[in-house]
Amino acid sequence: MGKLIVGNWKMNGLGPALAEAQAVAAGLGGSLGGSGVRVGLCPPATLVERMARCLSGSSVLVGGQDCRAEASGAFTGDVSAEMLSEAGAVLVILGHSERRSGYGETDARVAAKVEAALRAGLEPIICVGETLAEREAGRAVAVVSTQVRGSLPQVLGGRPFSVAYEPVWAIGTGLTPTTAQIEEIHAAVRAEMSAVLGASGTRAPILYGGSVKPDNAAEILSVSEVGGALVGGASLKSADFLGIIAGAG
Repeated sequence: MGKLIVGNWKMNGLGPALAEAQAVAAGLGGSLGGSGVRVGLCPPATLVERMARCLSGSSVLVGGQDCRAEASGAFTGDVSAEMLSEAGAVLVILGHSERRSGYGETDARVAAKVEAALRAGLEPIICVGETLAEREAGRAVAVVSTQVRGSLPQVLGGRPFSVAYEPVWAIGTGLTPTTAQIEEIHAAVRAEMSAVLGASGTRAPILYGGSVKPDNAAEILSVSEVGGALVGGASLKSADFLGIIAGAG
């Protein structure tokens, strides 16, 4: 299976930014067309429907950045998985460190959201990762393994999904773990996925996220058990994002 490269626009992007998404689609239809790489973009919720519409017929998958576990209800400001699906999303990012730290999301809450995504027919991208303090305390493997164990519900078995390892200390900082550090954590994630889900856990891709750029993408994507990338800031510009995708081919 080809690698999965997903761009997380976070809280960035108004209507004119859709031109960047269209440029990504055009690039994939050109020189990168035969790379076998799956590519997705996760814009703010306000752009999901418009992006899905303007990328219709292209190979680019559109996703959301979060969803509520419940299908509907008195949850002002929240978006359900069903709403994302109706808007044209096929992917959804869940458990991102910014949600875990800023909104207090627990592993159990993330697992409930994963179940919601599957209920709505979305492919979840489940994020895990340690803080700098946890890494410096020698707890990186233990922390990430615990997150995987608690965030992956059994219903994932046989369904398409991915796990994204994002060292919290490398997101938006320009810092990047060594390839040996990435390999160690991805191996631990794979072992935990396999223990929790059996055969399904041996197949699902493990993405790396955290200051992925065109100049380091090929090296990171060549590391054992790195099945793709979850890209932040570099996905906002089509040239940079296409450069990362080229490193995955």
